[in-house]
Amino acid sequence: MKVLNLQCTHRHSFEGWFGSEEDFQDQLTRGLVECPLCGDTAIAKMLTAPRLMLGASREAPKQEVMAAPDATMQAAWMKMVRHVMAHTEDVGGRFAEEARRIHYGEVEERGIRGQASARETEALQEEGIGVLPLPIPKALKEPLQ
Repeated sequence: MKVLNLQCTHRHSFEGWFGSEEDFQDQLTRGLVECPLCGDTAIAKMLTAPRLMLGASREAPKQEVMAAPDATMQAAWMKMVRHVMAHTEDVGGRFAEEARRIHYGEVEERGIRGQASARETEALQEEGIGVLPLPIPKALKEPLQ
């Protein structure tokens, strides 16, 4: 098993597990390796230090481990996205219509999420309807296998 530290073009860091270097290269070439945060398929391997076990009788020296500077932000963002997913109703492509119905009191107020074009989002904001574009990672939209 080969564990690689990977990064997309948006500088999201993540780990990938592959059977071999050839498996990684094959999946990368076919566009199957993607960032779990943004879905980007332009992925690069990051440098990692090897861990060498030089003798069974020696105790491995303790190493300081420091997370990537943006790891905390990525974790906070994922936590926020999971919260939104758990506490809102997905109205899909009817987002703009449903947001207006809620805003004008035609239906009961509730948290919703869905898809809206940039033009629809701008129109909602011009009407004074508070909306926030939130990219949701593909992995959170679909059931995990």
